[in-house]
Amino acid sequence: MRLGAAQMFIADSLAVNEASIMRLAAEAAGRGVELLAFPEMSLTGYNQATLGRPGFKEELEGALARIARGAVDLGVGLIIGRAEFAGERLFNAASVFLPDGSVHTYRKIYLTDAEARYFTPGTGHLVFNYKGAKFGVIICRDQNYPELARQIAAEGARALFILSAHYYQPGEARWKLPKNRALPIARAVENRCYVLLANAVGSHIGMVSLGNSLIADPEGGLVVMADETSETLLTCDLPGDN
Repeated sequence: MRLGAAQMFIADSLAVNEASIMRLAAEAAGRGVELLAFPEMSLTGYNQATLGRPGFKEELEGALARIARGAVDLGVGLIIGRAEFAGERLFNAASVFLPDGSVHTYRKIYLTDAEARYFTPGTGHLVFNYKGAKFGVIICRDQNYPELARQIAAEGARALFILSAHYYQPGEARWKLPKNRALPIARAVENRCYVLLANAVGSHIGMVSLGNSLIADPEGGLVVMADETSETLLTCDLPGDN
């Protein structure tokens, strides 16, 4: 099975982000990718003015429905970072849209201090089945906590997808690059599974994300890594699959 991680720019516009997601998904389908992850909050962005705009929730539901149809039409599982509204609560979530029409959603557990002012933390992990294999999903800062990845691996996940949006002030973005490369590799080695990190690029909410999306194998080998600025697709094939 071919897996992928999409590195993309996140705009303040839901429509722009949806178009980028579907463009990259179509490109991935053409490359034979069967399961593709996008960055954290890639569909909605973080801008609170956008998220709180009248009618935004309805627009989001429409976008999610179109992405679900796109997964079916393309025959590609899509893992989308997005805001999730549940009553008065707001979650930093990842939704998995599979070609059979099923949907699974994970809510980020380990929020940053800035996120905790707006988002409610999730309470459970996610492992899902797809084409005879198991996969796990976590979001950004969740990677700092090895017990979460260990729990997912213990349930038989062959690959762990990490959805990230490493937005910092420029200086901090630069010095945190080694740390944000090392942790996905460590999670891969510890759990003997593939790890695919999909990160954002460019500026958003007054900060910058320097990409470096990557795929690490169970030995800790860096299969492939993206640059700091480009929208791109990274892929790998799980051994034993044709």
